[in-house]
Amino acid sequence: MTRQELLSKIPLFESLTEEDLNALTIRLEESEFAPGDVIFNQGDEGTSLFVIEEGAVDICYGEGAGNVTLATLFNGQYFGELSLFDGAPRSATATASKPTRVIRLDREDLVDFVHKNPAAALRIIEEMGDRLRQTNELMSRQVSRNVLQEQEETLTFGQRIADRVAAFGGSWPFIILFSVIMTVWMSINVLRVMSFDPYPFILLNLALSSVAALQAPIIMMSQNRQATKDKLLAENDYQVNLKAEMEIAALLRGQSELLARVAVMERTIIRRGE
Repeated sequence: MTRQELLSKIPLFESLTEEDLNALTIRLEESEFAPGDVIFNQGDEGTSLFVIEEGAVDICYGEGAGNVTLATLFNGQYFGELSLFDGAPRSATATASKPTRVIRLDREDLVDFVHKNPAAALRIIEEMGDRLRQTNELMSRQVSRNVLQEQEETLTFGQRIADRVAAFGGSWPFIILFSVIMTVWMSINVLRVMSFDPYPFILLNLALSSVAALQAPIIMMSQNRQATKDKLLAENDYQVNLKAEMEIAALLRGQSELLARVAVMERTIIRRGE
């Protein structure tokens, strides 16, 4: 892959013409790093964009025991792009994980390029505008679903019966009804109004045991379904949160790039005015 093709893969420059890419390629500088060499440290002044021609680079955050590898980049991938515009300190450390060759575009070279090619700068800003519109469209799409309603539509007759039995069996009306039935049953037999189940109420115990034996598995069926509902809700929440996190990160990144590019344009206009 040529260096022009490498630059064209970077979102910042993918809308540039072949002539613009050639003009930028002339300004690129090549650097080589051995395994373990630090390309830049977290907190260093950001002045360059790097594109990997060959090798691999680890992007890490933190120091010592708190060091975390955020990403590992390979051939054709790039890093440090925002520093081209804002010159802010590096937010992470870049280290070569194997023999690596990178091409570097310095901020001063890009400013000079923009100063000499204002039309190319406008194309870069137009590309950023398109990316922001795509992000807005993504933000407007709904990924959340009413998973409970979707599951309700697929319930079988037996599952609906199990839910109703479980709901009634765990309610106060069930407790009151059963208490009244037991009281009337025992009162009739104790007062010998109808002595069909004298003390110790063996028939009543049999009826209660039968109801409990049938009710227990039905309630367990309903509880299993409730566990499935909870799992679906948790998975849906995870998907929504993940999408929101990715969209917010993309939106913030796009806004940062746009603001940085506007700042470059302002500086270019001021210099031309002077």
